[in-house]
Amino acid sequence: QLQLVESGGGSVQSGGSLKLSCLAADYIYNRHCIAWFRQGPGKEREGVASVDGYDSVAYAEFVKGRFTIVRDKGVKERVRIAKDNPENISYLEMTGLRPEDTAMYFCAVGRPFCHGPTLTTDQSNFWGQGTQVTVSS
Repeated sequence: QLQLVESGGGSVQSGGSLKLSCLAADYIYNRHCIAWFRQGPGKEREGVASVDGYDSVAYAEFVKGRFTIVRDKGVKERVRIAKDNPENISYLEMTGLRPEDTAMYFCAVGRPFCHGPTLTTDQSNFWGQGTQVTVSS
């Protein structure tokens, strides 16, 4: 069963930057969709950025120009990630952070041979526990 662990969250001031990482284990990557979501206090979970199995990306309007999703170069095509040897599969590079970006950020993996990045939660089958990002004004 695929295991995902996010890291890289923290507290920054408005305008600051953070880079989130998504570590995967017990997984055979095969051009799966990978996405980042967030959930702020009292809010529903929302899609932030997604990359499909063929390098197409999608961003929510509220992060365009500020966030960049990256798939680790080691997972371009089919690759097996052992349970006892986890590897990073994706990063979310965040710049120009705003207080409204404060949320728990989640990494998620969707279907294999994925064409077309999506930002909807129903397209993701595996989720991490999240990493907290707090932006102060």
